Amino acid sequence: MALATLGGVVLDCRDPHALAAFYIEVLGGTLNDEGDWLELRLPDGPTLAFQEAPDHVAPEWPSGDRSQQFHLDLTVPDLDAAETAVLALGAKPLDTEPGRNWRVYKDPAGHPFCLCRG
Repeated sequence: MALATLGGVVLDCRDPHALAAFYIEVLGGTLNDEGDWLELRLPDGPTLAFQEAPDHVAPEWPSGDRSQQFHLDLTVPDLDAAETAVLALGAKPLDTEPGRNWRVYKDPAGHPFCLCRG
């Protein structure tokens, strides 16, 4: 029996509004804006929240000095189309080797995420 359920994932960032805008375009959902705390309620249930952290230092991928700590795996039907879209929204490529079923990017605040072929 599980002790708890996952309520959501929270990303620290300098500008929660900008980062929430990026993920709204990528994942859809509705936004609850409380100023320095925003919650993106996704269509399939989970919540992705954004917390203002003025001294946030983005993780590095791959790196032992400033490890990624965690990353998001986002399942997509078409890797090429999804890549084009996230790059247009401000994502930066980190590891996009052709021929694999996944590619790694960082969001506008520097958090790593993967696009994974579903």
